[in-house]
Amino acid sequence: MKNKIHIVGIGPGREDLMTREALEVLEQSDVIVGYPLYLELLEKRFQKKELLSTQMRQEKERCLLCFQKAQKGKRVALICSGDAGIYGMASLMYEIGNDYPQTELVIIPGITAASSGAALLGAPINHDFCVISLSDLLTPWEKIEKRIKAAAEGDFVIVIYNPASHKRKDYLARVCDILLHTIAEERVCGYVENIGRNGTKTTICTLKELRDRNVNMFTTVFIGNSDTYVINGKLVTKRGYQLTMNGQTANGGKH
Repeated sequence: MKNKIHIVGIGPGREDLMTREALEVLEQSDVIVGYPLYLELLEKRFQKKELLSTQMRQEKERCLLCFQKAQKGKRVALICSGDAGIYGMASLMYEIGNDYPQTELVIIPGITAASSGAALLGAPINHDFCVISLSDLLTPWEKIEKRIKAAAEGDFVIVIYNPASHKRKDYLARVCDILLHTIAEERVCGYVENIGRNGTKTTICTLKELRDRNVNMFTTVFIGNSDTYVINGKLVTKRGYQLTMNGQTANGGKH
């Protein structure tokens, strides 16, 4: 009989933004493993569980803890912010899991920052979009830059994760400089800080203004495409529907 580890996306971390399945899995777990901040977000509900953590850049060790506990017959849950399969631990768990054939992995999806942040701003990802992380710990900057250029040329809405850190304070400005070669400086953008947590803040600005904004690793940035507008204070990307108003289409032509 196989051991089982659940890899759980907890969304922004607030309980009412977690799925019922995620909460049930955590309730049934003996051991919950995660980055210290994510364990703190669970607050008091799961404090009686065995809680295990490792620091930043100790992701492999964190995964190994899960397999070691599962081998001892424990019901284990590994938590990730947002969705475990989007810049989360799911793929690393599958890679390490090759050495643990008697352990089954089950992914529990969660709300990622692209969708939770978009909901706060309005509807900015209502058409084709891409998600790009500016963290170069595992991805060379040259590859990140190539992806940014391709997204701009393809007129995608671009969602940026990890836009800055203590060592990467100018990365968002560098991205904006790249985009300004292809995109007009008036292109509408937005960003959300501390999604679903204390101090949540939304901002709408132009690409030119975005270049000089101070953001941190808890900020998610949205760069609109050529069909993104501000409607009643909300960031909206049009799908292309032809609306009618008093017999006239939205662009002034007859219906």
